[in-house]
Amino acid sequence: MKVITANRLIDGEVVFLGADGTWVELIGAARVLADKDEIAAALALGAQAVAARLIVEPYEIDVIETDGRLEPARFREKIRAAGPTTHPALGKQARETA
Repeated sequence: MKVITANRLIDGEVVFLGADGTWVELIGAARVLADKDEIAAALALGAQAVAARLIVEPYEIDVIETDGRLEPARFREKIRAAGPTTHPALGKQARETA
């Protein structure tokens, strides 16, 4: 399983391509991609968002489902998805409820 991630151009926030084609802040709302055709189509949407100056550098990441929740497979992406490692009360990890 994979999702597409990028950074929002206006504020640098880590975002994910959502199920409805918009860019969402929480990985739990990301569109899960199962095969290379879906990934290519999603990256094409990412290229359109780059051209529209909404995001920068979209790319695919591996994700896993743990206890019904979607999370990145790699440590680097876990940090990007949750927020800074300096304090758990900062970033997305402090506001995510699902």
